[in-house]
Amino acid sequence: MKTLKITLLSLTLGLMSFSILPVQKNGTLKVISTTPLIWKSETVEVGEIPQGTPKVIEFEFKNTSDKAVLISNVRPGCGCTNADYTKESIAPGKTGYVKATFNAANPGPFTKTIAVTTSAEDVPKILVFKGTVIAKS
Repeated sequence: MKTLKITLLSLTLGLMSFSILPVQKNGTLKVISTTPLIWKSETVEVGEIPQGTPKVIEFEFKNTSDKAVLISNVRPGCGCTNADYTKESIAPGKTGYVKATFNAANPGPFTKTIAVTTSAEDVPKILVFKGTVIAKS
């Protein structure tokens, strides 16, 4: 019985953490996003990269809030990745970007992350890119 209570509590908390909530309005189902930034993609599969060839990966987002948003920090997960990003405030309805330049030095599969902190959200957004570095012949 205790297991069931914990499971139900976990399920309830898990459902509460979703960022898209359905709302009934005038007999139709309307979806409202509670996330002010909508990312084109939060995970990018870059495929195969030749060893020794830097790869640029771009993550784009749209500000869907009614306030300007500023990126305050972008932190790559390792020293093999450099980051660039939109430095000015992103007005409502406009887009911004985070670019990662990955140094494809070591052959093999990889998964890398970038933590993006903005004025719109309390928790950093984790962006992911992955692929395989192919050794030089």
